[in-house]
Amino acid sequence: MPFRRSPRSESEDLESWVALAQSGDADARERLLKSYMPFVDRVVSTTCGRAVGRTDDEFQIALVAFNEAITGYKTDRGSFIGFAETVMRRRLIDTFRARARRKEVPYTAFDEEDEEGHVQNAVETDTALRAHQEREEQQDRAEEIVRFSAEIARYGLTFQTLVEASPKHSDARESALEVARLVAGDEDLLGHFQRTGTLPLKQLEGRVAVSRKTLERQRQYIVAVVVLLAGEYDLLQAFVRKEGAS
Repeated sequence: MPFRRSPRSESEDLESWVALAQSGDADARERLLKSYMPFVDRVVSTTCGRAVGRTDDEFQIALVAFNEAITGYKTDRGSFIGFAETVMRRRLIDTFRARARRKEVPYTAFDEEDEEGHVQNAVETDTALRAHQEREEQQDRAEEIVRFSAEIARYGLTFQTLVEASPKHSDARESALEVARLVAGDEDLLGHFQRTGTLPLKQLEGRVAVSRKTLERQRQYIVAVVVLLAGEYDLLQAFVRKEGAS
């Protein structure tokens, strides 16, 4: 079993770890995510009707959903295992439905025959090479997601709270990103943040174009981006760079 048995029932033991993770215990969340990967494997394979590797999109989708289940679980929703399985299945089914809406051209449409009658498909060959590279990148991204989730939990943050705290307007989001870049790129500001776990609001007031009230309102989003930019999250950082360029 993922966790050592105790005098309590297995479900009570698991729910105590979920409660610890929800309270901001990053180690508890990381332990849950790592220990229950075989459970995620089973749910994904059963839902997809085939074996699914941990580098596949489906597994990563389910892993993120399992992490969200940790955050959103309440005891009145039944067992955590049942709740987590439902969340993962729903997320995967939503993904399948979205894919079904897209019409894709089959690779055979690009078959070419050479002078000796051999069929060649440059698109399929190139796609296979890209798929191998993407699988490796997906595995690295999944590992980054687990580490980032555990790190922001130390600041009382989850992916769900980030969605809710993210500035809705592009201008406000860009100004928050600029503040985060300033903190992450300044040795003194970053040092203060890492020592205290709080944004150096007083030092920022004279260096940014937004008010202290705005900084406080965007605090959760800025903190998460600072953690992202200051850490070893090369793949996840790409999303911030894309957003800043839009």
